Amino acid sequence: MSAPGASGALAAYRPELRPRVLLSDPLLDGAATVHLIKDTGSGNSFKVGAKEHFLIARMDGERSIAEIGEEYAGEYGRRLGDAHWQQILTMLGTKGLLAGTPAPEPPVVAAEPRTLLRGTLPLVADADATTARLHRVSGFLLTPWAMVPLLVLIVAMEAAVVTRSGELLLAVRELFTNPVLLTGTAILLWLSTALHELAHGVVARHCGGQVAEIGLRWRLPVVIMYCTVDNYLYLGRRRHRIATAVAGAVMNLLFLLPFCALWLFAPLDDATHEALSALLLLGSVQAFAMLVPLPPLDGYRIASQLAGATGLAASAGGYLRLALRRSPEAAAYPRRARIAYPAYALGTVLVLAAVVAAVVAGAHHLLTA
Repeated sequence: MSAPGASGALAAYRPELRPRVLLSDPLLDGAATVHLIKDTGSGNSFKVGAKEHFLIARMDGERSIAEIGEEYAGEYGRRLGDAHWQQILTMLGTKGLLAGTPAPEPPVVAAEPRTLLRGTLPLVADADATTARLHRVSGFLLTPWAMVPLLVLIVAMEAAVVTRSGELLLAVRELFTNPVLLTGTAILLWLSTALHELAHGVVARHCGGQVAEIGLRWRLPVVIMYCTVDNYLYLGRRRHRIATAVAGAVMNLLFLLPFCALWLFAPLDDATHEALSALLLLGSVQAFAMLVPLPPLDGYRIASQLAGATGLAASAGGYLRLALRRSPEAAAYPRRARIAYPAYALGTVLVLAAVVAAVVAGAHHLLTA
């Protein structure tokens, strides 16, 4: 028998989430399906189940508890009583997610100690405003009429790189015997990584996201730029999240296009031609290495979005261990998880096998050249 719904003043109450509250799409989390909720004001985030999300997503200030309860009963076949509603509303109110409730204090996050050997340094006071300015200047490149020809040029460039990979490998070997050209190439590759990070922010901004911080991070001897997209997991559509993740690698390859044109068509001396050859190969490797589907690389973010999962690597590992033991618990995973987790594991193995094969082939070519 269905329990009675909310009654009295509670039934008439029209709960409303704060505008700063973000809700994610459904995501696999092990055997469960969850939604992420984030309060962008405090930075707090947490997971809820599908039923809780069904209720929370309808708290728009227009629908009453009674109306939301009717929708819930139609979806799940049961009504929530006053005690259930009070529990949900108390939880949301305590977290400051409901309009009219006190906003929680942002968590105090201890700053990472900055030393000569390791640390971070923000470069701009307002990263989101900086990204907005960059988007105004370069956003036209994200339109189809600009991006499609650029992608065609990238494919043509990479075809040339693959076709002449033997020549480029020898150029890389020679590059390490010339300190001046090696330093210049290293600087260009570092600049490419900086643009890689900014590209994530610009594309996220194009898709409605926000950038929290742009800065430098160092773990000596490595110094890199970083760009933190604050609400990446909450961008409106999955294709927006994938586009944001892949933007960095595409930027790395776009960066190489003018150098490729010089390499192919400009009259260059032998040393400069070899340096450009090495740059093209190393830059291409840099770009595609970021697409390997292992955390924390961009390829892992893309794989997670394709699978519709959070904590994909851990969840896939947990499922495969159960499946290999033929545990009954593996059969309890939803069908989508039983497809996504093995597909991710198989795809990762194939990508890593291709990487190993390429490295072995490259080494063999250098040793026999």
